[in-house]
Amino acid sequence: QVQLVESGGGLVQAGGSLRLSCAASRRTFGYYDMGWFRQAPGKEREFVGSISWNGGSTYYADSVKGRFTISGDNANTVYLQMNTLKPEDTAVYYCAARRGSYYTTKIYEFDYWGQGTQVTVSS
Repeated sequence: QVQLVESGGGLVQAGGSLRLSCAASRRTFGYYDMGWFRQAPGKEREFVGSISWNGGSTYYADSVKGRFTISGDNANTVYLQMNTLKPEDTAVYYCAARRGSYYTTKIYEFDYWGQGTQVTVSS
């Protein structure tokens, strides 16, 4: 079992930045792929990006590529650096973990989830 806790959300103006953190209850580096997802009001949860279990690969949705960056501390915390934020980035952001050996964006393939943190971008 892995418990995940997100933090760092808040209200920011368009063009601003935020850094989200996801702290796991156990070491994830070397064992778990870590993903970030988001869900806007009235919309389905969607993939934002992920980092592989060894930190060697990162993947991003087209909508955030070039603006968002995922990194980790090689222990139990991953980060989502969000720059040049847009109002359409407003959502609850979730961290997720999975044991796997291949890249995936599918929600159901992630086994553990945090409670989410709200990000609101004002225009």
